[in-house]
Amino acid sequence: MSHSHAMMALLNTIATRPLQSARLTARVPDAVRAAEFSRHWPQSAEAPAASADAQDLNPLRVYFEGHDQGRGIWKWLHYFDVYHRHLEKFVGSDARLVEIGVYSGGSLEMWRDYLGSRANIVGVDIAPECKVYENEWTAIEIGDQADRQFWSGFRERHSRIDVVIDDGGHQPEQQMTTLEELLPYLAPGGVYICEDVQGQGSHFAAFTHALADHLNASHSSSVAGVPRTAVTPLQAAVHSITYYPFMVVIERNSWSPAEFIAPKHGTEWQPFFK
Repeated sequence: MSHSHAMMALLNTIATRPLQSARLTARVPDAVRAAEFSRHWPQSAEAPAASADAQDLNPLRVYFEGHDQGRGIWKWLHYFDVYHRHLEKFVGSDARLVEIGVYSGGSLEMWRDYLGSRANIVGVDIAPECKVYENEWTAIEIGDQADRQFWSGFRERHSRIDVVIDDGGHQPEQQMTTLEELLPYLAPGGVYICEDVQGQGSHFAAFTHALADHLNASHSSSVAGVPRTAVTPLQAAVHSITYYPFMVVIERNSWSPAEFIAPKHGTEWQPFFK
């Protein structure tokens, strides 16, 4: 969706859904409050001690630190902890990892080394020169990540996708289009990582914040005294949205919950809460 189309959609929402528009407007003071809280973080607040040994326990960081020759890899160092935390479950499997933004090709080799010989790696780049990195375990697709027709054809050629790492053009429209075209088609348990979401006021960050807000959708009822709420299509598909400095990680559900319920267990209750 272009910026002009997005503006038209916003104006249409204001005109046709005044209640929703009022709720969005009402959240502005909350955003201002959060900004002030972050800006005036207490200097006396306890911070964890730095760990010099953490990198030794992370095989991706170990690979990166030892990669002094060959194809280039360019990453923020704190990304390696995030990668390992969310992708370790795919190690040794036949997972298909799609990396958008091939650049010098070094990270394609890193993913293969990390995941193992059964993994399938797919690199996506707009530069035709990146075809040189294609080999027996790496497919290279040349296309524009903001082009929905490209992604439609891509999904036909790669029907199963377990991991997406968007390190491509870094423009919010590119990031949003790619997420819309790939996230719904990730395999159960799949992981979607968007890198370099830098700068306050990012449109992509606002986009994913809104998705996170919809994870909280609730239309609760009670059956036999047990609160329950139906699961929305988004809640059925998405397990979590996690934010890190410069990174957003979205995980797909391995299975779809039929509903959310809140049963009580125990026999002793305070009289003011029954």
